[in-house]
Amino acid sequence: MKRTLTIVGTGNMANAVLAGVAGNYHVEVVGRDRVKLEQLQKRYGKAITTRLLNETVDVTDKVVILCVKPHALESAAAFLEGKAYALLSVLAGTTLATLRGAIKAHYVVRTMPNLAAQYGKSMTTLCGDEDFKEEALEICRSFGEALWLSTEKEIDIATAIAGSGPAYLALVAEALADGGVREGLKREDAQILVQGLFEGMGALLSTRTPSQLKDAVMSPGGTTAAGYAALERNGVRNGCIEAVGAAYAKATELGKKS
Repeated sequence: MKRTLTIVGTGNMANAVLAGVAGNYHVEVVGRDRVKLEQLQKRYGKAITTRLLNETVDVTDKVVILCVKPHALESAAAFLEGKAYALLSVLAGTTLATLRGAIKAHYVVRTMPNLAAQYGKSMTTLCGDEDFKEEALEICRSFGEALWLSTEKEIDIATAIAGSGPAYLALVAEALADGGVREGLKREDAQILVQGLFEGMGALLSTRTPSQLKDAVMSPGGTTAAGYAALERNGVRNGCIEAVGAAYAKATELGKKS
């Protein structure tokens, strides 16, 4: 039996998750923004129900997908009544212990999808109660790939890669397009080239390691070797490593505050 999914929140991540699960589950969306709820109801029609989060919502035996900001956990939890079947949280850095203390649920799982969920292409990581593992993975696979991790430390590290990664790659994509424009390409053509490049990267990385891919593209004394050397001179590799470290440190900090 597929249980009702109650998505709490109407922000970007809630919308991304909703795009994947709507039509596959009975979904209700609850949130504080009346206008956004009306827009979602108009977009998805009978596939969802919506409810303004201004009075208690009974979540007994439902699967709650919590898509609010970490600081809004307590205020949102105050409106959730009963004991949920399971709680899936997308709150960065918010620990399982904190979630269990805020919302009653038989099973609690931390998840970290990314915005590609709206296209069914999220790379979602999960950890938490093993007894809900398969059901949690099934839900998350409705909007992309999903990977179960064994510890909360691992999911905080994964948050820095798969969760925050789209922002880092957006910077890389913008920079590559800017480079093309600097050398004489039209902006729209540079953006089309970068878009096509990124669309193919997933398939390439599914069949070989990054190192193997680099070696396959880089011929001796060629254009790729020249560009690659420029990236190394400017610290791109170290910058990426430091970005993951900084994001992980922030997730750990959020966990201590929760």
